[in-house]
Amino acid sequence: MKKYGVYRTALAGALTGAASGLLGGGGGMLAVPLLERAGLSLRRAHATAIAVVLPACMFGGAVYAALGLLPLSVLLPVTLGVVAGGRVGARLLSFVPPRVLDAAFCLLTFLAGGRMLFP
Repeated sequence: MKKYGVYRTALAGALTGAASGLLGGGGGMLAVPLLERAGLSLRRAHATAIAVVLPACMFGGAVYAALGLLPLSVLLPVTLGVVAGGRVGARLLSFVPPRVLDAAFCLLTFLAGGRMLFP
């Protein structure tokens, strides 16, 4: 991360945290390109994005729960699915070629944006 200084990486973290708090895990879509520009490899950027988005999501979730916006009946089943899927995805990360990973990330981002524009 020699390309960016401490202040720029902290700003990137703040932007990622704000996006995660506002958009849920969507902050990871911002974190990956920022971490790549900071000098991390594609795989390290994806792995680090997961690690840095986790605390932001936990904090945001706690705030949403305190505001009564978190449907607890949905929390456990979704959490179990996310944990299982996260484990599978983390294992696949070391096997998927970077070009395929990049294409999958771009496609997912594009489809998510399209779904939000045209529900």
